[in-house]
Amino acid sequence: MASVRQEIDAAFGRLLPVPDDRRARLVEAMRYAAIGGGKRIRPLLLTEAARQFSVDRDIAIRAACAVEAIHIYSLIHDDLPCMDDDATRHGRPTVHVQFDEATAVLAGDCLHALAFELLATPQMSGDPFVRAELVECLARASGHNGMAGGQMMDMLASAGAYDLPTVTRLQQLKTGALLSAAVEMGMILGRLPVDGRAPLRAYARDLGLAFQIADDLLDVEGDEELAGKALRKDGEQGKQTFVTILGVEGARNQARTLAEQAVACLSGFDARADVLRALARFVVERDR
Repeated sequence: MASVRQEIDAAFGRLLPVPDDRRARLVEAMRYAAIGGGKRIRPLLLTEAARQFSVDRDIAIRAACAVEAIHIYSLIHDDLPCMDDDATRHGRPTVHVQFDEATAVLAGDCLHALAFELLATPQMSGDPFVRAELVECLARASGHNGMAGGQMMDMLASAGAYDLPTVTRLQQLKTGALLSAAVEMGMILGRLPVDGRAPLRAYARDLGLAFQIADDLLDVEGDEELAGKALRKDGEQGKQTFVTILGVEGARNQARTLAEQAVACLSGFDARADVLRALARFVVERDR
């Protein structure tokens, strides 16, 4: 994870040089959000999925930057006063606090655009069909049938009681869609036929839910200083989560079960998948 963080930071540093004109503040905001923060779980998932099929590392990192750019843009926008209204992220002021709201909106917009630029150019792949499939995969995971749709459901969560299937669907979209896309894109880069993708797709599905349940537990039990962001907000807003529905111990047991299911999905893979196995266990054991 530390290695991927360094690679992603270095790649964003190259991709986002600060221009010597009036756009400088915008690019500085993009760099502020993109460099030096986050666990980089999505890039790790993509690069490790790609490694199972011997994909060139530089190509995998480029695709990983695309996924991470979408994730970062979503965090910038989620933190805005019109959404979650958060003042800290990764232990630092959020982008709209450090810069201003208009710059934050534009920085998010530009990271969204950068993601698809990275995937669509010939440097990504000499095969236009691979590039098109990567773009389609990430677009689907980002929009109303994925992350943004889940965010809309989350914004309405305090307006009515959500049962377990609804909360599960919400999190499969808001969090799970992009995690799954990272794994799927690794398989696309590896030119794995669709009918051979079921085990890694199942792995990503179970890991995504385990990750979100762990997040819900951290929101209840976590340390704000370690998390680098405000906690306990779901409870204050009356939102239904895995913890409010299952209870703390029930949620913890469910997260562990899902993590072990994710590991079991990798039974057909050799030692090259050990990082993916370790990651499934890490997401339910982390303290931030």
